[in-house]
Parts: sequence; C-alpha cells; structure tokens
Amino acid sequence: MAHRSPRIHTTHRQRIWPILLLLLVAVIVPVVCVAWFMTEAMGNERLAVRQKLTAVYRNQLDAVSRRLASIWEGRAAALMSVDIEAPASEIFAQLVHRDLVDGVIVYNEIGQVRYPSAPTPLAGGDHDRSEVWLDAERLEFARKDLAAAAEAWEAIATASADLRKVTQALRAQARCLARAGQQQAAIDVLTGTLAGPEFRHVTDQTGYLITPNAQLHALQLLDDPASDTFRVTLNRLVDFVNDYTDSALSGSQRLFLMQQLQAIAPGDVDFPTMDAEALAAEYVERDNPTLESELLQAIENVPGVWGYRTTDGIIVALVQEERIVMEAQMVAGREFSLPDARIELLPPGHPVSDATALFTAPANGYLTDWTLALRLDDPDPFAAAAEKRIAVYLWTGVLVIGVIVVLAFVVARFVGAQMQLARLKNDLTATVTHELKTPLASMRALIDTILEGRCRDEQQRREYLLLIGRENERLSRLIDNFLAFSRMERHKRAFEFEEVRINVIVDAALDAVRERFDSPRLRPEVEIAPGLPAISADADALTTVLINLLDNAYKYTGNDKRVIVRAYPVNGNVHLEVEDNGIGLSRQAAKRVFNRFYQADQTLSRGDGGCGLGLSIVRFIVAAHGGSVTVASQLGQGSTFTVTLPVYGAMRTPQH
Repeated sequence: MAHRSPRIHTTHRQRIWPILLLLLVAVIVPVVCVAWFMTEAMGNERLAVRQKLTAVYRNQLDAVSRRLASIWEGRAAALMSVDIEAPASEIFAQLVHRDLVDGVIVYNEIGQVRYPSAPTPLAGGDHDRSEVWLDAERLEFARKDLAAAAEAWEAIATASADLRKVTQALRAQARCLARAGQQQAAIDVLTGTLAGPEFRHVTDQTGYLITPNAQLHALQLLDDPASDTFRVTLNRLVDFVNDYTDSALSGSQRLFLMQQLQAIAPGDVDFPTMDAEALAAEYVERDNPTLESELLQAIENVPGVWGYRTTDGIIVALVQEERIVMEAQMVAGREFSLPDARIELLPPGHPVSDATALFTAPANGYLTDWTLALRLDDPDPFAAAAEKRIAVYLWTGVLVIGVIVVLAFVVARFVGAQMQLARLKNDLTATVTHELKTPLASMRALIDTILEGRCRDEQQRREYLLLIGRENERLSRLIDNFLAFSRMERHKRAFEFEEVRINVIVDAALDAVRERFDSPRLRPEVEIAPGLPAISADADALTTVLINLLDNAYKYTGNDKRVIVRAYPVNGNVHLEVEDNGIGLSRQAAKRVFNRFYQADQTLSRGDGGCGLGLSIVRFIVAAHGGSVTVASQLGQGSTFTVTLPVYGAMRTPQH
C-alpha cells in the first residue's frame, strides 16, 4: 500500500484560503457598512411602530372580548333551547355530550332538583314481615345456616307474585350462596334470573334499582375478567349506566356504579359523563341554592367552579374556571394574530399586578367582572418590532454574503480538486513506473546472468529461474491491481454471480499464493466451519479479495509469520476472516487503510512491492457483493480483516 502524499492537500489549502479571505473581506466590509447606515436611518421609525402596535393591540383585545361574549351568548341560547318536558336525565346527558358545560343541575318549576337527584325511599318502609320471610332471615342471620337460608329465599321468590319481593328474595338467595362459597350458583342467580327485563325498574326500600346492583355484585364475584360471563355482564351494565333515556336510575346510583365499574375494570369502561356527574353531585351535596343571576357566578363551597342559571330557572350550568380561561386562550390563539403578546382572562378579584400587562379590558356579556389582560412577552415590544424591520435588511445582506462565500468556497474546492486530481495522476504515473520497473529490472539482470553462463551450477540457475518466476508473479499482481483499479474508477467492472461454496474460494486463493507461503512453517492455517451455506458471488472476484488480504498479511508480518483463514456463519451471513500476527494498525490508520494509495508502513510494503490499491479493491468488490469489510487491529499485535457476505438467495443491494 503506497503512501498518499500529504503535500497536495497542504498546498491546496494554502492556495484556497487566501482566495476565500479576499472574497470575505471584499464582500463583508461594504455590506456591513451599508447595514450600519440602514440601522441608523431607521431609528426614526420606532415612534411610528409604537403607535401602530398600540392601536393593533387595543383592537385585538376588544375583538377577543366581543368573541368571548358571542360564545357565551351561544351557550346561553343552547341551554334555553332544551326541551324542559324531556326527562331530566336526558337533558343532563344532552348538554354534557354537546360539551357546552362541565356539569348540569336540572330543577323543576318549584326549585326542586330533578337530576342528579337522590333515590326516593319507599313510603312506609318494608311491609312484608310474614312468618316465612322472618324464618328466612333467622336462618341467614341468627342460625348462620346459609344453605337452608338460600333455599328459603328461593322458595319465597318462587311463591310470590310481587316483583319487589321476588327481586329482594333472589338478591338474598345470591347473597347466601356467595357467603356459603357457592360463587358460581350466586353468579347464575345474579346474571340469569335477576337479569330479566321484568326486574329492570324494581327498587329496594331506599329507592335504588336492585338489578344494576345485582349485576355489580356478580362482577365482584367473577374472578376471571377474561371470561365471557364477565365481559357480557360488564358490557350490559356499562350500557345501562350510559343510557340516560331510562330516567329510573337516579344520579347518585349512576355515579356510584360508574365509580365501582372503573375500579373493577380500569381502562375497559368509558363513561363520558362521569366527571359531569361528580361535579353536579358535589354541587347538590353541598346544598348550594340555585343561582340568583343569569350572569356567571362563583359557586359557593365548590372552589374553581362557576355557574349560570337560565332565565326560567330550570337549568343551572356548571363550568370550571379552568375551562373558561382555556376557552379565552384558544380564542386569542386561534382567531387572532398577536405577535409578541398573549391575552389572559382573569377571574373577578384577580389583581393585575404583572408589569408586562400592557392593556386590560372588561370581558363583557355573561363574564361580568372578569378581566382581559394583554401581556407582553417582550418588555419593550415596540423597540423589538422596529429592530425586526432593521434585521430584515441586515439579514438580507448577511444572506447575500453567505451566498457569495459559499460560491467562492465551491469554486475554490473545485480548483483544489482539479489540482489534486492532476497531482494524483502524476503520483499514479510515478508509482506505476517505479513498481513496474523494479521487477522488470530484476528479471532482466537474472536473465542476463543466465544467458551469459555465469551460473555456478544447475542449482543456481534453477534458483534464478524461480526468482524470475516470482518477479513475474509480482508483476502480474501489480498489473491486475492497476487494471482492477482502472475498471473500478470507471465503474466498468462486471460481476457474474452464481452459487459458490466458500471453501472453493479459499482453495483457489491459497493455490495462488502458494509460492509466497512456500515453507510449511509459513503456510496459512485454515478453519472452515462445517456445513457452511453457499454464497452468491463472482468466484474470481472473491478469490482476488482473499489473495489481496493474504498478500497484505504476508507483507506486514515479520519472519515468524502466522496467518489464519477462517470462515463461519453469523446471523444469515458468512464471515471470511484473515488474521495475522503482524505490525498491526493504529486507530487512525485503521480508519484510512481502505483508502486508495494509503499504506500504514512504507518500509515493509515497499520492500515487497505494492502501491496501496489492494485493500481499496477489496472494499469495492465486497461492496458490489452486498457485503462489508472491516478491520480489527492493535499496534504490535496483528490485524484481523473480516469480510461479511450474505448467503445464497439473500444478497443485499450492492453499495457503490
């Protein structure tokens, strides 16, 4: 591997940088001067920019205020358009699903809560205190005879014609069976008989629907969430809870079922109205009176929540403060362009103490006492806006300078590349002349000696002929490498791929270098894994690869040479390795060793011939086969070159 002369690169840099510096000086100085004059001249525009921005900011703030008022007018109209004759639960679901509010309380004409309301207990409590009923209770609670109690409850359910008594008896039967360890029997009662449509609206003494609670109990007993019974029961109960057309389910029981189902099957259930139910329940539980005004008011005892009452007093809409503020931010960000500023909506009583609040304005309409504040991202936006106009011209000049510099750099690189190409051609000519002249001169001297009869004996003449053969072989390798390099540069090398066994490649390469490794002590060791798959390759080209790697190993090892050729499969590829105990490579040399005309040590390579093309040819051929070649090496400890090739039928796209 011949050494690439660094003088070309150095000379190129020495010639190109003065040109670049002259271009930079000639272009940047006048442009900077012009930019400075422009900056001074535009200083008078700052006052005009300030007046312009002030008017724009005020108009934008007023526009946001009007837009928010329009949004709340539309919300109020939507609340008033609700059919108050519809079931209260349907009104609740309709408003929440339309995303008009965060929570709703529906009243009647006399101010009583229709939804979400608590269940209504039965008047007079439980009137059934028959002896049969009392006997069943004694079996369950006094005697703890759960099996007998379950039979007694089943008998009551079978004999009674009252749906409420039947439902309560079946619920008690399932309870006894579950406590007795007969979970499956209890589940059959809860999901079978009690799931019938005739029990859908049956309530207990407290006013709660019995069937949905029974379904919930069944889910708690089922220990396999993946079972069909669990999925069917869960889906049935979720659909029932989300069905607001059935007004028999009270708000408190609906919210209870939602919370329990989310705990039982987290992530598997979806309740779009759950947050609204919870907010409305909190409002009702805190005994908040209906709002006295149609304007947005803070809800007492419910922090961060505001309410709006319709003119007829039927609906109280609950809206979280966070939602109101976010709506204002969305309006300001989506509908209007406010450079270097942002609009915030502040609740009543919120002090406007930030020094960056340039303007404030009341949020009109339903948001009485709310304040819109326009805050500046820049403490002095007027100066910043003026500077932007100056910056436009300045950066235009900078862009022009950059374009000129880039073009000058491209031109300099082109000139340098042409100079380097010319020097490379000269070096190639000198290298070829030297490398070809040396073996030719040696052969000429040996032939003259033989022809003049100056050999001592036949043995010496045979040795001279062997030397001539070796020099001829060396000359042939040099010519082959030059031709391969020429075809590689012109992309004229054509490969004929076929199914090839790696041992055929190894045998051919070893035969080609047999004369160099003529001693048994120097013969390369071969380690080929059994059952190695075939590869898709040009056999002659891959033989050249291995010959070049073996030549490289021979040249860069001392007298005690140890060269190992390995082949083994790895992850659908075949690895072909050549390991030697030579001088090794530094980390920097290992990165450049596949470059053309590069050699790590001229002393060793020059003594045995070579021009630094062998490894670059190796990389070219391997890349054309869809493979890769790498080197692992340490100074003084030898090198290992690894060629990775895809197996037959899996050849990757060749790299160029």
